[in-house]
Amino acid sequence: MSERGRGQRGQRPWSVCTSEMLGLALAGNGLDPDEPVLEFSLACSDLITPSLDRKPNTFVAVSCNTSEPFWTKHAQTEIIEGTSNPIFLSSIAFFQDSHINQQTQVKLSVYDVKDRSQGTMYLLGSALFTVKELLQDKDHKLHLTLRSAENERVGTITLVAWQMEERRDQRTPVSRLPDTINGRTVLSVDESLTESLGVRAKYASLCKDTFLRSAFGGTMSRMYRFPTTDGNNLRILEQMAESVLSLNVPRQFVKLLLEEDTARVIELEELGELSPCWESLRRQIVTQYQTIILTYQDTLNNLHNYKGPSFKASSLKAERKLEFMPTNLHVQRMRVQDVSGFDHTYDLVTIGAPAAHCQGFKSSGLRKLIQKFEEAKKIIYEEECSALSSSQSIVYIPQDIVRAKEIIAHINTLKTQVSYYTERLSRAAKERSSNGLERTLAILADKTRQLVTVCDCKLLASAIQALNAARPEYIASKVSPSADAEQVVLRNDQDTLLAKWSGSNSRTSLHVDWHEEEWEKVWLNVDKSLECIIQRVDKLLQKERLHSDSSEDMAQNDQQGGSTPKKGNERTRAFWINPASAEDSSSSSSSSSSSSSSSSLPSSQHVQPSSSSSPPSPTPPSSSSLPVACHAGSNRNSANCEWSEALYPLLTTLTECVAMMSDKAKKSMVFLLMQDSAPTIALDLSLQYRRDVVFCQTLTALICGFILKLRNCLRDDGFLRQLYTIGLLAQFESLLSTYGEELAMLEDMSVGINDLRNVTFKVTQASSSSAPDMLPVITGNRDGFNVRIPLPGTLFDALPREIQNGMLLRVQPVLFNVGINEQQTLAEKFGDTSLQEIINLESLARLNSYYEQFKEVLPDDCLPRSRSQTCLPELLRFLGQNVHARKNKNVDILWQAAEICRRLNGVRFTSCKSAKDRTAMSVTLEQCLILQHEHGMAPQVFTQALDCMRSIGTREGVTQKNLSGVLPVRDLRLDPTLLYSLPLLALSPNLLFVWLFLSVAFLLAKLRYS
Repeated sequence: MSERGRGQRGQRPWSVCTSEMLGLALAGNGLDPDEPVLEFSLACSDLITPSLDRKPNTFVAVSCNTSEPFWTKHAQTEIIEGTSNPIFLSSIAFFQDSHINQQTQVKLSVYDVKDRSQGTMYLLGSALFTVKELLQDKDHKLHLTLRSAENERVGTITLVAWQMEERRDQRTPVSRLPDTINGRTVLSVDESLTESLGVRAKYASLCKDTFLRSAFGGTMSRMYRFPTTDGNNLRILEQMAESVLSLNVPRQFVKLLLEEDTARVIELEELGELSPCWESLRRQIVTQYQTIILTYQDTLNNLHNYKGPSFKASSLKAERKLEFMPTNLHVQRMRVQDVSGFDHTYDLVTIGAPAAHCQGFKSSGLRKLIQKFEEAKKIIYEEECSALSSSQSIVYIPQDIVRAKEIIAHINTLKTQVSYYTERLSRAAKERSSNGLERTLAILADKTRQLVTVCDCKLLASAIQALNAARPEYIASKVSPSADAEQVVLRNDQDTLLAKWSGSNSRTSLHVDWHEEEWEKVWLNVDKSLECIIQRVDKLLQKERLHSDSSEDMAQNDQQGGSTPKKGNERTRAFWINPASAEDSSSSSSSSSSSSSSSSLPSSQHVQPSSSSSPPSPTPPSSSSLPVACHAGSNRNSANCEWSEALYPLLTTLTECVAMMSDKAKKSMVFLLMQDSAPTIALDLSLQYRRDVVFCQTLTALICGFILKLRNCLRDDGFLRQLYTIGLLAQFESLLSTYGEELAMLEDMSVGINDLRNVTFKVTQASSSSAPDMLPVITGNRDGFNVRIPLPGTLFDALPREIQNGMLLRVQPVLFNVGINEQQTLAEKFGDTSLQEIINLESLARLNSYYEQFKEVLPDDCLPRSRSQTCLPELLRFLGQNVHARKNKNVDILWQAAEICRRLNGVRFTSCKSAKDRTAMSVTLEQCLILQHEHGMAPQVFTQALDCMRSIGTREGVTQKNLSGVLPVRDLRLDPTLLYSLPLLALSPNLLFVWLFLSVAFLLAKLRYS
């Protein structure tokens, strides 16, 4: 490659390095928050080793001396084996947090690694320079002589600085630095290191972006320059960061679980007085819940008291205090800048396999435990059916249990909505807003009728009857249809949970009609109360429109309106609640005729029978006795009243009726669930706790991935449209073996990932730009969790209207597992790999279903572009073939699933047991494959690039952070640079033996004098 002169480009040379120029050079590019303030590449030549029969295996360690009187290790290159003229692919980058200046000294130490497996090496030579010297050189290149400890010349090291410049409006090409050293080709400078401001806005920095900084921190960065097949080069920025969500999400999640289980105990207590047999059972269930609640409280306190780093090291994965935290959760980013100057960002979340390590794996994992639990429930159900085949008691099928939970959820939601719109209707009446009154009434009527529909079901009626039968000394009577009147009596036995009927008609006694009529009266009161409100609002609006009419005409209209036939079932007698005081209600002459309905209404309230064809008797209007039905007397009195005063008694009646109906329905469903869970409550709660632990770890990773994807694709209209139309694809890649404990971990992980289908996201506008206000907020319960993602106003405005309006965003999780370690070899030869095959088949089906949904509703231009010649249908077909093929360690499954996920705008997750070694191998291999297939990296440097990323890349930082937990660095105040030698210590048997011996001696001495 020929050198391109700067003068021909019309660009100012850097031959004279003024203070202004140095300030510009060390300020980086203001448009690129991740631009290093200084970056240079290294190459050595003519290295001389003491042993002439071998060529050195070299790497360069870079240390700097800023304001402190000692050297601080900054970075190092990869190891290049068997050459005296190594050219390193990794570049040395100083970012703004490096705090370098013109006087900063940099030391380059070249090491020769004699035995890489043993970690033995020695210092070959070193050289010094200052930052000012590098910048003052007109070519920004230095040739330095390497000197050994004996001050002998051992070779030459060359530095080539990569030029940074601010982007002007017109794209001015950057001249290339000299591209040959000792006749060998070196990396060339990108034609474009930066982009225009408009394009740059699409890239969000992990370090500088306000939104991302609220969730991620501790970012580690590495820079590389890899050549391409067309003679250019790729500029790669590799980053890894921790997330504060590793602690924030478990705190929120455990708090929600604590509130949910506490609410269940309250619901059980609110069932009221039960017979001794049922009361004993309730005590047992409440005791089990209270035990698990104490466990959640301790966990929540431990999480709030935790003051450690924002990630959980692999050595702590079995720590009970932190079991809800994910292990080694990090976000991995590779940013590629090619010759075109445009950024391509690839994000990935790495996490240790979500599993309940504290609870162990001797009893297998969640998948098998759930299967055993369901089988146990089935056996109990069959035994109950057999034992009660000749009894009148009710046995609920599994579908009834699911339906009961749905009814409780619907009642809670609709009751809250009815109460809300009742308040809005009252406010609209106070403001005399005709339009507001009509709109709110329509919504209130719809929500109230939905609630009535939910409560009008046979399951609810039978559950209410069962709860009534569980009351102490409950007596029910029914007149036999036969000629001889026979009373059938139900009493609760003291020694059994089964209520027994006496009498010849016992088989049908539980299903007598009057019990259903009793419940029907309750929800009919709600329906009739709503009808009265609708009629009253119609009259108020009619009077508003006929305001010019005389008062006599209005009174006549009121009288005619009072006799208007009501809607609904005219043959049903409705029982109206009178909210009057006891003194006023006792004067009513019709109170004695409604004694049969006293069981369905509060005893403190007075009940009047009425039919849909004739309204109840008029109630004298007064401040202590308000009208509850639509009749002529009340209408005449309210003619001169304000709207709010006219609607207040009716709204009060509706609220009371809804509360009574909801309370009865909810209690009956709680009692039904109590009956179902009683035989297996201990096993159920133990299994649920394990499931909660696994799900919390998985949920934390999902939220991290969602935040990254949303922020990075905020300007991608195709992705956003796909997001709110068919949801987000979350693809988990697992490297667990199907042997030993990892088999149980895989069972846990598969259940936790499947449970993510109950998670939805909602994007809102953040109240402020402070970090706490931009953290995700979790709501919901085990039936479904919603994660609210607050965005700053400027970012929120860029979203489509559908997402801004609060549309819930779904998730489609898939998991593909291929074991790759030696334990998988044992599993394939002597064990069982069926779980892996089942999981991959299930995920393949869901992945195909997701793509089919995409094709039905979205165009292909929503998907990102790819240089691959293989279309998505072909990729899915190849993946299907590999999944169905019985091939050992078929890693093609993982590569194809990963590519499909990227092509479908999905989020990628990679995990192994601890998210260290196997995860690092997978992540670095995937990055190099992307560089080769999508960006044209030269195939001849693939192996060197892979080794470079694995040896000095950001994944090495995970190993360092986990190893640093072995030694008490803060207590002993060790030099942080010692941590770099820990991997070598682990690889050297002699050094490891010495270290272990000294550690044991230290512990024995400590125990002796303690």
